[in-house]
Amino acid sequence: MGTWGTAIKSNDTSADIYADFFDLYNDGKEPNEIKKKLISDNPNGTNDFWFTLALALWETKSLSNDILEKVREIIKSESDLKVWKELDASESDIKKRKIVLEKFLTKLESEKAKPKARKRISKKEPIFKKGSCLIFKLDNGNYGGGIVLESDFETGFGYNLIVSTRINQASSPTVSDFKKCNVLVASFGHWKNEPKVTWYLPKRFKKEFSELFENIGEIPIELNYTPNGSEIRASFSTGWQNIIEPINQQLEHEKTNEITKSFSIEKLIKRKKWWQFK
Repeated sequence: MGTWGTAIKSNDTSADIYADFFDLYNDGKEPNEIKKKLISDNPNGTNDFWFTLALALWETKSLSNDILEKVREIIKSESDLKVWKELDASESDIKKRKIVLEKFLTKLESEKAKPKARKRISKKEPIFKKGSCLIFKLDNGNYGGGIVLESDFETGFGYNLIVSTRINQASSPTVSDFKKCNVLVASFGHWKNEPKVTWYLPKRFKKEFSELFENIGEIPIELNYTPNGSEIRASFSTGWQNIIEPINQQLEHEKTNEITKSFSIEKLIKRKKWWQFK
């Protein structure tokens, strides 16, 4: 994930989590409910995840002792600074980060006068139609692909549910390639053979990500999905590059590791016939 500064929210993870939190908050969800959802969606939360969650909870006067203690432990142990060192950050940036974290902890330990007011949100529409086949360039120069499993017109957030696929070919994929492709199952890093399926918000797409994707057509999707449903385990994000990056990381991982088993896209797009239920 990208980092562009030493401030708490100066990285992709924090930007996404902060946006997700306040989208739900402005929609009327209670902070504790949002906290549980975000933790469930990010079981392997990074330091940036916990910092941003703590900040959002503090701003809504909902910071619980368990989250405060977790952040305090990260900062006091300097484990976050160790991560920065491992990523070859400069000594100057590490010193700045240390000051930022110390001030941040002091802020969290103080009492906010009143909770951040909820904003009235205008209804958003999803970027892509259900069934859209998106192509993009991978780091290896080949084309990759993602499929829009759902377009949300009900919540007002305008989510698109998108699954990353294992399409990885030199020539531009066709709709036929999408109909017979396999789902990307991630096993790199902390991923444990999980399909990469995510709900994406429309905000930031046109300004930051639209040039990365080309919609080449649509395939029929027989199944229906809802953002708050239990049909499939999926995370939420405003960072549309997360459709592409896991494919690059998985392909790199498989250069020195066993190729991860996958499954056909049909499992996510077609209803089973009655005689198939056995």
